[in-house]
Amino acid sequence: MDPGKLPLFRLAEQRLAWLDRRQEVLAQNIANADTPGYAARDVQPFARFLARAGAMAPLRTHPQHLPITVSAAPAARAERLAAERTPVGNAVQIERELMKVAETETHHSLTLGLYRGFAGLLRTALGRSG
Repeated sequence: MDPGKLPLFRLAEQRLAWLDRRQEVLAQNIANADTPGYAARDVQPFARFLARAGAMAPLRTHPQHLPITVSAAPAARAERLAAERTPVGNAVQIERELMKVAETETHHSLTLGLYRGFAGLLRTALGRSG
């Protein structure tokens, strides 16, 4: 049995790939903090990425389970904060980018921990150790 074919593991792999890509984009933002005219970029939210990828909806497996409600990703705020720009037109805010990097790292660690935990549970269920 290949765990990579299970939906839970595929979802975790997609999340890890998305987080890796986000770290790349944030690193580019920080690297270009002094580049004239550079505007900070970010990847689309993971929920929107999943919606475009046709992710599965949760399944209610027993009539006594609570109904599952799936809400859409939070809408972007209509009032966008005006980005501060330097005199040369650079709009990268280092503090903001570093907060995003830390948040992404936290999500990466959590996702990787969940992946490893479920892999361990699967190995235990199959009677394998290690």
